[in-house]
Amino acid sequence: MILSPFSRPLYVMLKPIGAHCNLACEYCYYLSKKHLYDEVPRHVMSEALLEEFIQQYIGAQTGDEVLFTWHGGETMMRPLSFYRRAIELQKRYANGKIISNCIQTNGTLVTEEWARFLHDEHWLVGVSIDGPQEFHDYYRRTPQGRPSWAKVRRGIDLLNRFHVEWNAMAVVNNLNGDHPLEFYRFFRDELQCRYLQFTPIVERMPDGSPAPFNVGARQWGDFLCTIFDEWVNHGDVGVMFVQLFDATLCNWCGMVPGVCTMAHSCAHAGVMEFNGDVYACDHFVFPEYKLGNINETPLVEMMYGEKQSRFGRIKQDSLPDVCRECEWLFACNGECPKNRILPDGRNYLCEGYKKFFLHVAPWMDGMKEKLQASNGL
Repeated sequence: MILSPFSRPLYVMLKPIGAHCNLACEYCYYLSKKHLYDEVPRHVMSEALLEEFIQQYIGAQTGDEVLFTWHGGETMMRPLSFYRRAIELQKRYANGKIISNCIQTNGTLVTEEWARFLHDEHWLVGVSIDGPQEFHDYYRRTPQGRPSWAKVRRGIDLLNRFHVEWNAMAVVNNLNGDHPLEFYRFFRDELQCRYLQFTPIVERMPDGSPAPFNVGARQWGDFLCTIFDEWVNHGDVGVMFVQLFDATLCNWCGMVPGVCTMAHSCAHAGVMEFNGDVYACDHFVFPEYKLGNINETPLVEMMYGEKQSRFGRIKQDSLPDVCRECEWLFACNGECPKNRILPDGRNYLCEGYKKFFLHVAPWMDGMKEKLQASNGL
């Protein structure tokens, strides 16, 4: 399927404080990115750059809705005045478009003032929390080695008290991956979270070997199957929204999934650093994937240019034959290219995904038939 690049919204995440963070999570893939800019004393986005991005970003959209995503590092290390200024600029350049904002945070810096702002401005908040305290605190600690879970829970309590809309974003690793029911029920029952995203951690050590905190492929498959069964049998379908399950159903029905890792191609979402450098993807912030700088090259030219288009094709072009011949290719599309680290070129989590797709196939087939029937197909 070939689409015009302008048939989908231009999407670029903002890093207003670069990779700087008040935590030092052991598995964080972004903390090391600060070394790309060692020569820069302060990794802070200027107000002039903020205005330039907002003007270009809104102007580049062909639809009526514009989504701004603020990411880190830890976004709340920038003062509220920065984000209030962003809203002023968004209103100035909106030109009749509907502006939405979402912000990703580790939740430790949420205050009453922050919560009131997020509620009043209708911002969606993504909170990073890896499950119950024993799982979360094992890897997600401060630079001094202190735990962070209690502060995250306090932040979530404040968001709930001020009726802020928020989603949970969890990393699945070698530890919590062995406890899928405890993990899932914590979000559903204790946090009463209704929108859950969880991401398998797959990183490599400097020598190229898999990192010890990675979730295992079989472990990942068992994790997904166990949670899926709980989700279905407990009556959580349509009540508890699990991003990966929704994305799987989309692929089953031939629709575009809501998560890039499961999509047919990449290049859907770029990322802009604090100094205006734009990269092809948040997971590919390396010099070879730099598209340019917004102060020198228009955003639309970088995101719709040949270099980004070439990056988008890598996902399919680099698929090994074993993937092209796989019956489940339609469901995962090889997942994220960064995870294709097996000797034969397959995804590190391939075995787990195969188990999951086989397990959910009857349910997905049934849902597909119901959706087709309701649409008169």
